Amino acid sequence: MHRRDLLKILTALAAAPLGLAGCSPGGPLTIGLHPWPGYEPLYLARAFGWLPGEVVLREGGNAGDTLAGLRRGELDGAALTLDEVLKARSEGIPLTVVAVCDDSVGADMVLARPGIETPRALVGRRIAVEHTALGNLVLSQFLEAAGLRRDELRVVDMAPNAQLAAWRAGEIEAAITYEPAASRLLREGAVRLYDSSQFPDVILDVLAVREDRLRWRRGAVSSLVAGHFRGLDHLRVSPQDAMRRIGAWRGLGFEEVRASYAGLELPGPAGNRDYFGPQGDLARAARLLNDVMVANGQLSRPDSLEALSTPRYLPEIGAVA
Repeated sequence: MHRRDLLKILTALAAAPLGLAGCSPGGPLTIGLHPWPGYEPLYLARAFGWLPGEVVLREGGNAGDTLAGLRRGELDGAALTLDEVLKARSEGIPLTVVAVCDDSVGADMVLARPGIETPRALVGRRIAVEHTALGNLVLSQFLEAAGLRRDELRVVDMAPNAQLAAWRAGEIEAAITYEPAASRLLREGAVRLYDSSQFPDVILDVLAVREDRLRWRRGAVSSLVAGHFRGLDHLRVSPQDAMRRIGAWRGLGFEEVRASYAGLELPGPAGNRDYFGPQGDLARAARLLNDVMVANGQLSRPDSLEALSTPRYLPEIGAVA
């Protein structure tokens, strides 16, 4: 390469959009996330200043926003469900799970209008489903349990943060949703038809970082994970304060916030270590998701699961109360 050509390349790189700064070795570790009870410990950590300046949280409205940021190269990592991590990896985004935030055991649900008391009553009606791996996964599990076919319902692609307005406008009769949208729909009189307690240990929310960032941001990743667990500790030790803060952020009452955690298991550092390893729950869930997502056409082929997770960034037991 001629020196003049090299200078042109360097000049172009210097003028690159600032949106890519979070993905450079000298920039902050930029993590995408969206409102969800299992991610609130990170918001608490930010509010209390427990995240260092080298870690930046970038909030979107839903998981689709976060995945879009990963595709554009604006994010170094994200808080996502495990199935969304597999989907991103299938698109060439080399995500590695560094912590498990929660296990959904009822927090993801199918809600319907009053008077629709059974799944069969949804035939021919409009159901809002976010067109993501998670939305399709819950829909497929619901259809299988109910003995319904997808073409028997009128499936509307809609993210949870848009469902309340559509519900009030009479545009949908049911929704596959999660918090905080779920509490808002329940406040409107929605009836729960199905939830993830009927297929536990499948929907795991995790912190995942691009493998190519782990090599040069180890300290920042460790600080990110430690911040999550410190926020989780505050949620457990001072639930009144934590939940009132969360309610103020999400427009929910204290009891609604507390109810949103009823369907979640939130593992600390010790519980997290049980998820990692070849025979851990994380690998088992990933193998099951591989089968389900390939069968549903969400993955063209199974993920190899190579470098899917690493426990090296988890704090030592006792390091976080």
